[in-house]
Amino acid sequence: MIATDTLPEDPGCYLFSDASGAILYIGKAKNLKKRVSSYFSGREHDAKTAKLVRRIDSVDFIVTGTEVEALILENTLIKRHQPKFNIDLKDSKNYAYIHLSDDPYPRIGIARRARGRGTFFGPFVSARERDSVLALVKKTFGLRSCRKLPKRACLRYHMGTCSAPCIGSISGEDYADLVSRAGEVLKGRAADLLVALRREMEEYAGRQEFEKAIKLRGQISAVEHLSRRQNIVRPKALDEDVINYLVQDGTVYLMLFHVDRGTLADKQEFVFDAGEESIEEFLVQYYAEQMPPSEVILPEPPGEAIEGFLSGRKGKKVRITVPQRGAKKDLIDLVEKNIEIAFFGDRLKLEALKRAVGLPELPHVIECFDISHLSGSAMVGSMVQFREGRPDKSHYRRFRIKTVEGIDDFAAIAEVVRRRYARLAAEDGEFPDLVIIDGGKGQLAAAHAALEGLGVKIPVISIAKREEEVYVPGFSLPLPLSRKQKASLFIQEIRDEAHRFAIAYNRLLRTKEVIK
Repeated sequence: MIATDTLPEDPGCYLFSDASGAILYIGKAKNLKKRVSSYFSGREHDAKTAKLVRRIDSVDFIVTGTEVEALILENTLIKRHQPKFNIDLKDSKNYAYIHLSDDPYPRIGIARRARGRGTFFGPFVSARERDSVLALVKKTFGLRSCRKLPKRACLRYHMGTCSAPCIGSISGEDYADLVSRAGEVLKGRAADLLVALRREMEEYAGRQEFEKAIKLRGQISAVEHLSRRQNIVRPKALDEDVINYLVQDGTVYLMLFHVDRGTLADKQEFVFDAGEESIEEFLVQYYAEQMPPSEVILPEPPGEAIEGFLSGRKGKKVRITVPQRGAKKDLIDLVEKNIEIAFFGDRLKLEALKRAVGLPELPHVIECFDISHLSGSAMVGSMVQFREGRPDKSHYRRFRIKTVEGIDDFAAIAEVVRRRYARLAAEDGEFPDLVIIDGGKGQLAAAHAALEGLGVKIPVISIAKREEEVYVPGFSLPLPLSRKQKASLFIQEIRDEAHRFAIAYNRLLRTKEVIK
């Protein structure tokens, strides 16, 4: 079984490999953890997927900024590695262009190749994304898609998605303006266009021409949406390596992204001892074996001789760039995010929890309790343990409630907490660094009282459902912790696992009772 608990809940690509290290399958995901976990959830798969799952030995991943960036990266990785279980696309449909013809009233459509007259935008790495962009541009700017101008308006005009130059409903000058705006968006130059559109909308509103102002507002919204999608691979003549690193406890954690003609293509990870010139030493050793790219992007400048060394290896100028803003700075930040997740994801969660709750030390061992029942029947308790930020299922425990009659979650929580730590005390076992209770102030008070009754001093907190509010003993108000903060998300992750484990035990007991 592949461990999926450490995967991030970010968009990105996952790579399944077999025992020999050969890549079997590459996929994209909006949420890496949920998508990869779905392969190993126990549900039935089709024959091809079942065969894939049986051969998976390891999983790697690359985090991206958006789901669309993941789609672009997926396409690149598939073409580079050609995994056995991915679909082998023989044609070039997913590399088609959007085409604006050079007719008096230009039409917009799809071209398989950037040949002939007119203007071409692309190539698009996804047919789905290309079609979505094409539909949105046609609808937003009312451009025609018919091959020949008809003699009467078609259905698209009556639906409000075409300006219908065929019947003279728009002048040639105004139509040319719409074509120009569409072209600016498809080129990725939306910023200046948005400024002009907003200014024009305000002018119409000032003249109380509200119908025209509302139409422009729709165009502005669509342009903003398109500019965020980043679904075109803009051709570049140069290849780049993007390198970033973090130093922790005398160790360098470094990651290298290779960008091939503007598209993120691959990543490599390295760990080595930190030193005064360790980064320069890495660059020399790595590029002594690998041909340097045309540009190396770094978070800070290396020694002066490095650029000369790289240029000498390549036989022509290699540029070293240290970006402060813009797209290249975004790439540097993306590499850092991947380093944090790959090497420090668990520790960062522990540090965030330590700060949020005010713990004296990192909570290396965390135990969480939950109660489950169905209208008071088959009442059970669960305890899950997280060690160094990951579930440690060998220490999971489940409890049948013995001393509580009816529905009393407070008493049930007190019982399982008391039984757990009375036994640990009797066996001289290892106590956790933090106890989490699924519930509000009442459940927290019951658990805290049970610990005090045993003379056991362990920090204890609770998390209430719905608002995901975190409480600590002695305070009536929850901690000022947003439900989207790293610490809160980590607490929710632990609570959800305890809840899942409790429900599974409750269902098991009820099933046994029915069979009996």
